[in-house]
Amino acid sequence: MGGTRTCEQCGTLFTPRREHARFCSARCRVAWNRHHASDPIAETGALDWSLTAMRESTDRLLRAGTRDRAHGFAAISEAVWWVTMVDATLVRYHPDSYGETLSRQPAARRRMIEDTFAGLRFVRNRMGYDAEPEDFIQPLVPGPGATTAGIAAWTWKSLPEPALASLTPGAREWELARYRAYQAQLAGRAAGQIFSQATEFLRLAAEDSSLSHT
Repeated sequence: MGGTRTCEQCGTLFTPRREHARFCSARCRVAWNRHHASDPIAETGALDWSLTAMRESTDRLLRAGTRDRAHGFAAISEAVWWVTMVDATLVRYHPDSYGETLSRQPAARRRMIEDTFAGLRFVRNRMGYDAEPEDFIQPLVPGPGATTAGIAAWTWKSLPEPALASLTPGAREWELARYRAYQAQLAGRAAGQIFSQATEFLRLAAEDSSLSHT
């Protein structure tokens, strides 16, 4: 991944290996956390609130039939928002627990998890601005005599590379990385499958963060 950032702890320029990287090393991350420790009760409250909203939105989506397409697109948009919100909350407030949970996964699954969240961030960043939900989602059309397919069975579309000329080189590279992750992990797969995988990992990471504060 190209581009450099300034470490928030020591000020050193470094090349980030992950999208949300803020520090040049684990030592700097630990030092920053010690000096900027916030109220763990407030952090836990924010995480619990976000987790509850995520569970409610994804559970509704996984159970829901389709009354109409607008309902389906709205349900998927809501789930994208809350899943990426919980991911961002864990990365921001519980980076060590998040990283440890990720590191315990086999290499192939770890890459799949990272690309899944990068792909969902690509959707979140563009949905409602440069694209609409229907640009990303293909409703499943049941065969003759079959019942209407549930929203969870709708699939993510394969997309052409977005036009990013208006972005700075660094921002363009990050957005292209998210796009490639979307194509690798979301395109062609069912929405329910993606949300189930994402929430399973986030629940594990949240449990680890809770244990680290006990």
